[in-house]
Amino acid sequence: MKAIIAVAALCLSATFAQAQGETPSNPDAQVYFVNLADGDSVQSPVTVVFGLSGMGVAPAGTEAENTGHHHLLIDRPPLGEGEDGADELAYGLPSDDNHIHFGGGQTEVTLDLPAGQHTLQLVLGDAGHVPHATPIVSEVITITVE
Repeated sequence: MKAIIAVAALCLSATFAQAQGETPSNPDAQVYFVNLADGDSVQSPVTVVFGLSGMGVAPAGTEAENTGHHHLLIDRPPLGEGEDGADELAYGLPSDDNHIHFGGGQTEVTLDLPAGQHTLQLVLGDAGHVPHATPIVSEVITITVE
Protein backbone atom coordinates (compact mmCIF):
# COMPACT_ATOMS: atom_id res chain seq x y z
CA MET A 1 0.00 0.00 0.00
CA LYS A 2 2.81 2.45 0.90
CA ALA A 3 4.50 1.66 -2.43
CA ILE A 4 1.32 2.53 -4.35
CA ILE A 5 1.01 5.84 -2.51
CA ALA A 6 4.68 6.65 -3.15
CA VAL A 7 4.33 5.89 -6.88
CA ALA A 8 1.16 8.00 -7.10
CA ALA A 9 2.87 10.91 -5.35
CA LEU A 10 5.86 10.65 -7.68
CA CYS A 11 3.62 10.67 -10.75
CA LEU A 12 1.67 13.68 -9.49
CA SER A 13 4.82 15.64 -8.70
CA ALA A 14 6.25 14.84 -12.12
CA THR A 15 3.03 16.02 -13.76
CA PHE A 16 3.10 19.22 -11.69
CA ALA A 17 6.72 19.89 -12.64
CA GLN A 18 6.01 19.41 -16.36
CA ALA A 19 3.00 21.74 -16.26
CA GLN A 20 4.89 24.79 -14.94
CA GLY A 21 6.30 27.60 -17.04
CA GLU A 22 9.80 27.61 -18.42
CA THR A 23 11.13 30.87 -16.96
CA PRO A 24 13.58 30.12 -14.13
CA SER A 25 13.18 31.78 -10.76
CA ASN A 26 15.39 32.30 -7.77
CA PRO A 27 14.73 29.25 -5.55
CA ASP A 28 14.96 31.51 -2.49
CA ALA A 29 12.38 34.03 -3.75
CA GLN A 30 9.27 34.68 -1.70
CA VAL A 31 6.09 36.63 -2.34
CA TYR A 32 3.94 37.63 0.62
CA PHE A 33 1.30 40.01 1.96
CA VAL A 34 2.90 42.96 3.72
CA ASN A 35 -0.15 44.31 5.55
CA LEU A 36 -2.53 41.35 5.85
CA ALA A 37 -2.36 38.04 7.68
CA ASP A 38 -4.51 34.94 7.73
CA GLY A 39 -7.56 35.55 9.91
CA ASP A 40 -7.50 39.36 9.75
CA SER A 41 -10.77 41.30 9.90
CA VAL A 42 -10.81 44.41 7.72
CA GLN A 43 -13.11 47.10 6.37
CA SER A 44 -13.80 47.65 2.67
CA PRO A 45 -12.17 49.12 0.71
CA VAL A 46 -9.20 46.89 1.47
CA THR A 47 -5.66 47.93 0.58
CA VAL A 48 -3.44 44.95 -0.21
CA VAL A 49 0.33 45.53 -0.25
CA PHE A 50 2.48 42.93 -2.04
CA GLY A 51 5.93 41.95 -0.79
CA LEU A 52 8.67 40.22 -2.78
CA SER A 53 12.16 39.14 -1.79
CA GLY A 54 14.82 37.42 -3.85
CA MET A 55 13.53 38.70 -7.20
CA GLY A 56 12.54 42.01 -8.76
CA VAL A 57 9.28 43.42 -10.08
CA ALA A 58 9.07 44.41 -13.75
CA PRO A 59 6.12 45.19 -16.03
CA ALA A 60 4.58 42.35 -18.02
CA GLY A 61 6.48 41.71 -21.23
CA THR A 62 9.84 42.46 -19.59
CA GLU A 63 12.18 39.53 -20.11
CA ALA A 64 14.86 40.11 -17.49
CA GLU A 65 16.45 37.47 -15.29
CA ASN A 66 14.86 36.99 -11.86
CA THR A 67 11.95 39.37 -12.47
CA GLY A 68 8.21 39.06 -12.71
CA HIS A 69 4.98 40.85 -11.94
CA HIS A 70 2.24 40.26 -9.39
CA HIS A 71 -1.10 38.52 -9.75
CA LEU A 72 -3.72 38.38 -7.01
CA LEU A 73 -6.01 35.36 -6.81
CA ILE A 74 -9.25 36.10 -4.99
CA ASP A 75 -11.79 33.51 -3.80
CA ARG A 76 -10.46 30.62 -5.85
CA PRO A 77 -8.52 27.43 -5.19
CA PRO A 78 -4.75 27.77 -4.64
CA LEU A 79 -2.60 28.06 -7.77
CA GLY A 80 -2.50 24.78 -9.69
CA GLU A 81 -5.65 23.41 -8.04
CA GLY A 82 -9.26 23.40 -9.19
CA GLU A 83 -10.58 22.71 -12.67
CA ASP A 84 -8.30 25.27 -14.38
CA GLY A 85 -5.21 24.61 -12.23
CA ALA A 86 -3.07 22.84 -14.82
CA ASP A 87 -3.87 25.48 -17.47
CA GLU A 88 -2.80 28.27 -15.09
CA LEU A 89 0.58 26.65 -14.64
CA ALA A 90 1.17 25.79 -18.29
CA TYR A 91 -0.48 28.59 -20.23
CA GLY A 92 -0.75 31.51 -17.86
CA LEU A 93 -3.23 33.09 -15.54
CA PRO A 94 -6.57 34.27 -16.88
CA SER A 95 -7.66 37.85 -16.28
CA ASP A 96 -11.02 38.01 -14.53
CA ASP A 97 -12.61 38.92 -11.20
CA ASN A 98 -10.73 36.08 -9.47
CA HIS A 99 -7.34 36.63 -11.16
CA ILE A 100 -6.17 40.25 -11.06
CA HIS A 101 -3.06 41.14 -13.08
CA PHE A 102 -0.63 43.86 -12.14
CA GLY A 103 1.25 43.98 -15.43
CA GLY A 104 2.38 47.54 -14.88
CA GLY A 105 4.61 46.40 -12.03
CA GLN A 106 2.23 47.60 -9.31
CA THR A 107 2.93 46.47 -5.75
CA GLU A 108 -0.41 47.28 -4.11
CA VAL A 109 -4.10 47.63 -4.82
CA THR A 110 -7.22 48.89 -3.07
CA LEU A 111 -10.22 46.58 -3.53
CA ASP A 112 -13.93 46.95 -2.84
CA LEU A 113 -14.76 43.52 -1.43
CA PRO A 114 -18.23 42.59 -0.18
CA ALA A 115 -18.74 41.68 3.46
CA GLY A 116 -17.80 38.11 4.33
CA GLN A 117 -14.81 35.80 4.09
CA HIS A 118 -12.40 36.00 1.16
CA THR A 119 -9.31 34.02 0.25
CA LEU A 120 -6.26 35.75 -1.23
CA GLN A 121 -3.08 34.38 -2.81
CA LEU A 122 -0.23 36.19 -4.56
CA VAL A 123 1.48 34.65 -7.61
CA LEU A 124 4.49 36.05 -9.42
CA GLY A 125 4.18 35.71 -13.19
CA ASP A 126 6.85 35.93 -15.88
CA ALA A 127 6.80 38.26 -18.90
CA GLY A 128 3.86 36.31 -20.37
CA HIS A 129 1.75 35.95 -17.17
CA VAL A 130 2.89 32.34 -16.66
CA PRO A 131 4.11 31.22 -13.22
CA HIS A 132 7.86 30.56 -13.18
CA ALA A 133 9.35 27.06 -13.55
CA THR A 134 9.42 26.97 -9.75
CA PRO A 135 6.28 29.00 -8.99
CA ILE A 136 6.67 31.89 -6.57
CA VAL A 137 3.40 31.91 -4.61
CA SER A 138 2.26 33.13 -1.23
CA GLU A 139 0.33 31.16 1.31
CA VAL A 140 -3.42 31.38 0.83
CA ILE A 141 -4.86 33.66 3.49
CA THR A 142 -8.47 34.15 4.53
CA ILE A 143 -9.65 37.60 5.56
CA THR A 144 -13.06 38.72 6.79
CA VAL A 145 -14.52 41.94 5.48
CA GLU A 146 -16.87 43.43 8.06
